[in-house]
Amino acid sequence: MAQYELLLPKMGESVAEATIIKWTKQPGDTIQLDDTILEIATDKVDSEVPSPVSGKLVKQLFTADDVVQVGAVIAIIETEGGESAPSAPAAKEEVPQPIKEVENIPGVEQLPTADHHQSQDFKNSDRFYSPLVKSIAAQENIALAELENIKGSGAEGRLTKDDLLNYIQSKSGGEVKQQPASTPAPVATPAPTPNVTTPAPKPAVSVSGGDEVIEMDRMRKLIAEHMVMSKQTSPHVTSFVEADVTNMVKWRDKVKKSFEQRENEKITFTPIFIEAVTRAIKDFPMINVTVNGTQIIKKRDINIGMAAALPSGNLIVPVIKNADQLNLVGLTKAVNDLATRARNSKLKPDETQNGTFTLTNVGSFGNVMGTPIINQPQVAILAVGAIKKKPAVLETEYGDVIAIRHMMFLSLSYDHRVVDGALGGSFVRRVADYLENWDINREIS
Repeated sequence: MAQYELLLPKMGESVAEATIIKWTKQPGDTIQLDDTILEIATDKVDSEVPSPVSGKLVKQLFTADDVVQVGAVIAIIETEGGESAPSAPAAKEEVPQPIKEVENIPGVEQLPTADHHQSQDFKNSDRFYSPLVKSIAAQENIALAELENIKGSGAEGRLTKDDLLNYIQSKSGGEVKQQPASTPAPVATPAPTPNVTTPAPKPAVSVSGGDEVIEMDRMRKLIAEHMVMSKQTSPHVTSFVEADVTNMVKWRDKVKKSFEQRENEKITFTPIFIEAVTRAIKDFPMINVTVNGTQIIKKRDINIGMAAALPSGNLIVPVIKNADQLNLVGLTKAVNDLATRARNSKLKPDETQNGTFTLTNVGSFGNVMGTPIINQPQVAILAVGAIKKKPAVLETEYGDVIAIRHMMFLSLSYDHRVVDGALGGSFVRRVADYLENWDINREIS
């Protein structure tokens, strides 16, 4: 028997720790390869930690609600096939150590040259790969860059053994190669995995007649704490602007069919709003700051968070990094990808970090305007309302006329410690200007 040290996997460059939500396996339980051992949470994103080996869970080194650093040993798994337990460094590498001296092995010169894919640096990847997946990739000469592009069906998009085998089979158009065995080995029947009883949520309690007491879930508690903290931290001020977005609406109506055919993506108004926001931030960079005591930290990157409602009713804010460097097609793909994975609970922890400005679309609920709460540690958040057809006065060379136009409200909440009315009002006005002056003949790019 050997003992394997299970590490808390890397979850993104800016994520250094995670909170254990619950253990799905208990000491003494039999574990199969890729079985989920525990669930963890970082900020608002929940993740599952799978087992990279088969064996028996011997020890849990942390309990529920503990905060654990990335790379820390969280559990000990007893595995078969080894005469002695591997040393701690070997376990942390999660890959078998190469034999250092092979000169004295008879016939070694006749062996094929070893491929180095298995020893490639998986530490540079934000994605988790089990040792079995790494071993298959090495055998099939699949490089890390190729692995990164294979869609995974596991938790958080993790690549499973079946995903990789199916990919290899579809790539070769035939059967998947199996590792040759020198002698047939008896097939062992895996021990049945004991059922883990998950405590059921406490039922709602009737207080009087039709009243009920409903306990907040973990995400709602985090949201509540974050909102209260934001109001206590920043004196909120909100400025409003009404914008005539008729040209923008007509342009989208004109191009959305050809856009979807060309890009295989549906274009919504959200990437258009984000593009206008990034342009306005470049005009008014002091809106893209954070506050540290008496210091104002001006952010170099423009990372736009987009508030997304989840099926549970909770809210999450995935972030488009360096949004100003993407064209409209790139923004559309980023928005659609993040929104889809947010609804399916497939976001990576790093994808909700390091936002510098947030956009929330209250118009998606039929609201015409809102007064959003700042997403700390940012200093401003923009709410866009529903687009409504309304009569509006237009100035023409023949005099003023009343016409039916597509109108919407923009609401900017900002931190009055560092953003005064002149800056906040000028910024939201500039966003509206970019939307109002939309080129109806613009080419898709």
